[in-house]
Amino acid sequence: MTDSAKMAPEPLVTHIYTADPSAHVFEGKIYVYPSHDRENDIGFNDNGDQYDMVDYHVLSLSEIGGAVTDHGVALTAADVPWVSKQLWAPDAAFIDGKYLLYFPARDKEGIFRIGVAVSTDGPAGPFVADPEPIPGSFSIDPASFVDDDGQAYLYFGGIWGGQLQCWVDGKFDDSMSGPQEPKGSDVPALLPRVAKLSADGHTFADEVREVQILDESGNLLVADDHDRRFFEAAWVHKYNGKYYFSYSTGDSHFLAYGIGDSPLGPFTYAGRFLEPVVGWTTHHSIVEFQGKWYLFYHDCELSKGVSHLRSVKVREIVYDDQGKISLAEKQ
Repeated sequence: MTDSAKMAPEPLVTHIYTADPSAHVFEGKIYVYPSHDRENDIGFNDNGDQYDMVDYHVLSLSEIGGAVTDHGVALTAADVPWVSKQLWAPDAAFIDGKYLLYFPARDKEGIFRIGVAVSTDGPAGPFVADPEPIPGSFSIDPASFVDDDGQAYLYFGGIWGGQLQCWVDGKFDDSMSGPQEPKGSDVPALLPRVAKLSADGHTFADEVREVQILDESGNLLVADDHDRRFFEAAWVHKYNGKYYFSYSTGDSHFLAYGIGDSPLGPFTYAGRFLEPVVGWTTHHSIVEFQGKWYLFYHDCELSKGVSHLRSVKVREIVYDDQGKISLAEKQ
């Protein structure tokens, strides 16, 4: 067990399994939008079939360490016409006066797309999905970011089961499903994607582009650099005028980040802030609340290491005088 695991706090909730938490401050509270794991007999595989989630719950808390409210089911797969299965990691945003839920799922052809649903009752939902996914969307792990000027962005992408490696020249190639990422010390790693969102947040406002993650020399991280290259779980936040792009390295189980001057990148690799936890995946969000910064993430301690039964947790993070992130020593 790693030092990070030994120090891990208690899950936010224990009555259900939750993962992939996207945390935001809405209406004076923290609202957490996790995926909802459920027990099944599907064996572990690189396509992620064991993660067969069918609905979303929304959690909220008024203070860190305080009571957590489960607002119940906010959206189900059965309510979304284009979805066949697997409601994976979602996110939420407040855009154009409405609360929007962004979510990935497989369409009727088994291809991951990204949908959007809207709530007219507040940040806890329930949410009503658009009848079709966002045109031009693909892969998984949507993460929204609304900049100070009001422009909203959506980041996404995940390899292996997330199918990012299947998209070649804008077309889906099913033969690339599974762990087919590039290999080689001189081959650039696959990159996450980003697009500006329309004023109402329901469509992309321009083309989908790659998010560049660079090393200290200004070169793209390479495919064989598994400790630093992007795998999944994009997240963007802003601190002291800089944009922080954080993500999971996937099969090496770190949470890493880069820093840039634009929400579109490029981002220069700056380090990692969470070591491997119990379980296979690591997925997170970062949010400021009441003058402190917090990391929301998940692990599998509650399920005793069962990789598809995860639980959301929270820890405080701090920045040094150069803007580098680390876990707070006292939790």
